[in-house]
Amino acid sequence: MKISTKGRYGLTIMIELGKRHGEGPTSLKAIAKAHNLSEHYLEQLAGPLRNAGLVRSIRGAYGGYVLADEPSKITAGDIIRVLEGPISPVEGIEDEEPAKRELWMRIRDAVKDVLDNTTVEDLANHTDDGQSEPYMFYI
Repeated sequence: MKISTKGRYGLTIMIELGKRHGEGPTSLKAIAKAHNLSEHYLEQLAGPLRNAGLVRSIRGAYGGYVLADEPSKITAGDIIRVLEGPISPVEGIEDEEPAKRELWMRIRDAVKDVLDNTTVEDLANHTDDGQSEPYMFYI
């Protein structure tokens, strides 16, 4: 399974909103500028995140986006599933011979475990102390 730019940039949006949670709306323009990303592409990702109930949009001159829930209640798995679809290392696991099926299921379950136990709050509060591997947004 490879996480595309949709998943990676979607996580970027959510992490930035998590960092600014409680401070009011944040524009996608500000996030795009801070990370040198396309504002237009972030707008395309914000729609599915909004439709899934992960973010809320606020209109007006000082509008933008806010998290729809507490950062501690939104997981990386929630975001990746919305933007990338089901989490599976290969398609058609049920058609594999038993030994390979078991391997693919163990890999899938390990990835799900990491994504479902990592919250936006965890990612927003992560600091690089030089002692740990940085978060990688691909698998």
